[in-house]
This record gives sequence, structure tokens and C-alpha cells, in this order.
Amino acid sequence: MSDRTYLVTGALGCIGAWVVERLLEKGDRPVVFDLGTEPRRIRDLLGAAALDRVTFVQGDIADPAALGACMDQHGVDHIVHLAGLQVPFCRADPMAGARVNVLGTVNVFEEAAKRGIQRVAYASSAAVYEREDEERAGGAPSEHASPNPNTHYGVYKLANEGTARVSFLEHGTSSVGLRPLTVYGVGRDQGMTSGPTKAIKAAVVGRPYTVGFGGRTDFLYAGDCADAFIAAADRGPDGAHVFNLAGESVAVTAFVDALCDLEPAARDLVRVEGGELPVPGAIDGARIGEVLTDLPNTSIRDGIAETLRRFRELHAAGTLDTSDLDS
Repeated sequence: MSDRTYLVTGALGCIGAWVVERLLEKGDRPVVFDLGTEPRRIRDLLGAAALDRVTFVQGDIADPAALGACMDQHGVDHIVHLAGLQVPFCRADPMAGARVNVLGTVNVFEEAAKRGIQRVAYASSAAVYEREDEERAGGAPSEHASPNPNTHYGVYKLANEGTARVSFLEHGTSSVGLRPLTVYGVGRDQGMTSGPTKAIKAAVVGRPYTVGFGGRTDFLYAGDCADAFIAAADRGPDGAHVFNLAGESVAVTAFVDALCDLEPAARDLVRVEGGELPVPGAIDGARIGEVLTDLPNTSIRDGIAETLRRFRELHAAGTLDTSDLDS
């Protein structure tokens, strides 16, 4: 049991909700800083009663004064920075994407440096790679591969890695950026790679659903992703580091097959259509295990089973939001 205070930006999103859940589980204090006000994803994980244990601050990540005031008011000593607009939103409005993803990250590092916060864990993405990087690397690209992002989102994430490096050179703020690919689990209802999680939800409520991309991708359970961010914030190495955060790389059809084994009704409901994602189908995540040991590694079958269990509970209680299945 510890009593650290973590600023979690973008905590109303999927990974942020899981970070909040994990922090409460180990006795720490999460301070949620987000422009939104609807804690649905956190509530889905924790239940409504547990929301009283979370400190919520509404604020714009692109507003340094609001961000700094939040840090001061709540005595923040650790930061997990997850705020950002995902691929479809950055494509639709590149200016807004740059404001949130790039300027917001600059603000996080600047405000952390002013307060002497020693380390920032932040979300980069495997979107810094393009699919051809897999061929050039002769397999799953490692951190040694030269990034070639082909979306605004990927460009912004690569810029953030540069911001982290400059912050260490100029202010001595250490950081760990993590590059996940396809995160799945409760709360994953937005973004280019949210389809597999929506398929699990569709199976629970008995609705047809088509995953809109095929090929192979790296599936990472959301709980494991959150644990890695917390470990990075707690015990990441000094300096500015970036690590691929890999799970298990399989075909999307294999993921759906595992779902159908656990929920047979899905066989008549879930389809896979569409081409491959514009990023590699696998990433080499070996390096992070050399630096942050004992990170969890939930199998796809176990991750799907746990997601099914929670979706069934929410559905039985009449609180499972299915609006994302319409998109």
C-alpha cells in the first residue's frame, strides 16, 4: 500500500480508465485531468460507488495554467500522460489533433519540469511505423527501426518523443514513452483499432458486428497496457526512453475464432472485412522487458474471457453502453 499522487491525463479514455483502476487497486491516488466530464469507462471498470475515490479535474491539456494549477492543488508527484486525439479524429481535424497531441504534451513536460517532477510516462504509439517498416526490418520492427509515420497521429506521436528527449536534455526530466498497437478490453470503444473489442461487446448483446480491418496485428490487453504505464512512471530508467509495448501478434480472424470458442453465439454475429492496418502487423517488444521486469502478459484467450465477463455483468445490470456498435 502506497500513497503516491498520480496525474493521469486523458483518463476518461480506455487506457486511462484502466490506469485509474490499477492505481486504486494498489492504494495510490489518481487525479484525473480531462476535458470531458463523463467517467463512463472508469465506472464500467470500478462501479459507480468507487468513483468517490477518484479526484476529477476538468481541464484542457493545451492550457498550461490549468494544468499547472491542477498539479499544485493536488500535490502531484507522478505523471501518466495519455491525453490525445486518436487516428480518425486527427485525420478529420489535423489542427485540433496537433493542439491536443503535440502542444498538450509540450505543456505536460514544461509544467512537470517547473515542479521538479522527475519522470513522465507518456503514450506514444506503434503508429510511428508504417507497414513497410516490417518488410524493411525483416520482421517485427524494434526501436532501432527508423519511424516512418503515414498518419497525422503517427507524426504527432513521433514529435512527442522528440519533446521528451529535449525535456531531458534541457531540464533533466526523465521519461518513458510506450508504443502499443492494438489495445483491447473494456472501455476500448473508439479509434482505428477498437473493432475487436466492439466485436466482444456485440457477441454479449447478440448484435451483428463487422471488424473493419483484417490481416495480422499485435493485440495487447488493456490491463497489461495500464500496468506498463504505471511501472514506467514508478521505476522507469533515467533519461528519455521509448519502448515498443507488444502483446501477441495474430490474425484478426484468429482473435475472432478465440472469441467464438468462448462465446459460440459470436459465430453467427461477428465478421472480419477490410484490408490490413497501415502499420506493421507485429512489433518487437523485447527491450522493455529488459528494463521493466515482471510486466504482465495476458494471453488473448484470457483477455477476451475477462472482457466477456465484465461486459456480461454490465449487460445484466442494464448499464452496458452499446452506442459504439452503431459506428
